[in-house]
Amino acid sequence: MASSPRAAHPSPIARIAALPGWVIVMIAAILARIAVFGDPVVHVDEEFYYVTAHEMWRGALPFVDIWDRKPIGLFLLFLPAAWLPLPWGTFAYQVLATAALILTALIVARLARRAGWGAGALFAALAYVWWPDLLNGVGGQSPIFYNLPMAAAGALIVAGEGSRSPRALGCAAMALVGIALQIKYSAVFEGVFFGLWLMWREWRRHGAVPGTLIYGAVLAALALVPTALAWGYYAAIGQSDAFLFANFLSIQHRNDNPLPEMLGNIGTLVLILSPLVAMAFGARGQAVGGDAAARRFLFCWFGAALAGLAVFGTWFDHYGLPVLVPGCACAAGFFGAPRFRARAAPVILAIVALGGLITVLVNRHNRGDAAQFAALNRAVGHGPGCLYVYSGTTMLYAETGRCRLSRYVVPAHLNRARENGATGVDQASEVRRILAARPAVVVMRPPFGGERPEIRAIVSAEMARDYRLAHALPMGTETISIYELKR
Repeated sequence: MASSPRAAHPSPIARIAALPGWVIVMIAAILARIAVFGDPVVHVDEEFYYVTAHEMWRGALPFVDIWDRKPIGLFLLFLPAAWLPLPWGTFAYQVLATAALILTALIVARLARRAGWGAGALFAALAYVWWPDLLNGVGGQSPIFYNLPMAAAGALIVAGEGSRSPRALGCAAMALVGIALQIKYSAVFEGVFFGLWLMWREWRRHGAVPGTLIYGAVLAALALVPTALAWGYYAAIGQSDAFLFANFLSIQHRNDNPLPEMLGNIGTLVLILSPLVAMAFGARGQAVGGDAAARRFLFCWFGAALAGLAVFGTWFDHYGLPVLVPGCACAAGFFGAPRFRARAAPVILAIVALGGLITVLVNRHNRGDAAQFAALNRAVGHGPGCLYVYSGTTMLYAETGRCRLSRYVVPAHLNRARENGATGVDQASEVRRILAARPAVVVMRPPFGGERPEIRAIVSAEMARDYRLAHALPMGTETISIYELKR
């Protein structure tokens, strides 16, 4: 019997569904991020990561010549991209971040299948690809990178159940945790959980307390090796104090954000993550075969990630990105359940994808885009003279090539109330010192929440006395003022 036209010519959706899972995930990841590819001002955090790596090529040493609290491994990740001129450097780190996103999503699917949620594994991977757009994770935020070694570590722990070499796999997992810690230290919460789980599994198998404690010590040592090596390097060059203060001590001195801002951040995280939590814990009995120990591990990991998010404080939306790895893996049980798989799961993922796209476009409208940045760059120019970005995008340092006058490149370190007394320098004194060095160009955005008015007053007085307003250009919903030193 001749085939029907419908069978001879399958629909586009049917053709996509017939593709291998990794191809579908790759296409979804590209579509989720294509709106910002090449945009150098996606988020203030990754702008600074790129600028720091760019300054490293010019001889700057993090924590000494350019200051921040992020571990050295994060800046090393951006180093190859920062060797390239913009916009190619932006493309490079964004492609790297997209690759990390895809690989992590594939591990999420693998974890779901191991737990017995194979029917929802692809949906879980797609959820991991699309959910970051809702959490300011569309670019190169640090969790997009460190989620990959953490996901791989989780997969090794799961593989250790029933393995002939569970200790070796556990050691490998904690070595990956060590790599994640050198991308961002907030991975410590999940890392501690991994170590405790492995120790509990060791004790359950052998019942020997001394052996379990020795194994735990080995696991902890492996997780700390990359950080110890970084500290050892700085100690060898006489900068141990600078390393310790920036990496571990300064955060203790940072002030809280204003209460309304913190409550807003909490509300945003609850709104975005609560559907995932509901799906993950609402379908616990949906496994088909699989490994019960893997399911227990994933649920406990998800709980540990949520606890780490709650404990960390400040609660910026992108702090929720680490929760997505175990959360999406657990949600595979919901996505694959017979009563949800056909209709509810595709609709939910479509809503997440659409919501993510809207979020990305709104953020781009508010923050500005590549074209506006290019106009800003032309106005600032390439010299002569140094640049001081009092507030605004730090990518101007990398694009213009102008010299900087302080190791405090992140504007918030010198103008936000939460950083007052937390960076090792008096904010007002450092700002006055920078202005006394007579920067040729000063960039200022309008006043903003959390800014110290007295610091802005210092800069504004100097602008009125010795500078002229050369340009006032749009950047998203703001107007950026560019001042030039009077000759």
